Amino acid sequence: MKEQETVPAYIGVRKRKWGKWVSEIREPGKKTRIWLGSYEFAEMAAAAYDVAALHLKGPSARLNFPELSNSFPKPVSSNAEDVQLAAQQAAMRFKRPKQEAAGGGVVPVRVGLSPSQIQAINESPLDSPKMWMSECALLVGEPYGGNQLEECDDDIDYYSIWD
Repeated sequence: MKEQETVPAYIGVRKRKWGKWVSEIREPGKKTRIWLGSYEFAEMAAAAYDVAALHLKGPSARLNFPELSNSFPKPVSSNAEDVQLAAQQAAMRFKRPKQEAAGGGVVPVRVGLSPSQIQAINESPLDSPKMWMSECALLVGEPYGGNQLEECDDDIDYYSIWD
């Protein structure tokens, strides 16, 4: 027996067999439809439909997200391209970040640094001679003071490239 997949029931939205969600709307008084797009998530397609329905059918239109109707972008005209553009803008508000990579692993998240964090990183570069001398002193177990590099390894001659 095949398990039933729970499919959100949004107006003007259907799921393609390959998993994409699509949305379109019939123009009032015509036999033609306006293609609103193909989306990753059902909510995106539903928001696209709502923008078009609100513009073409007015405030009495049945909507998927009536509570958001005042915040949706408004098409500049009833031209199909203008309706599509506003619908796509609304859909992008519902775009979710991908949580997993194709291989099933976690995708790295980009984290922004504040200007003060960037300055702190730049002020203490990892390649400074003082940093390496203090690291060497920590390994030897004595506080840094003067030239203790010889204590780390007696067989190596150290020359400063910063002098």
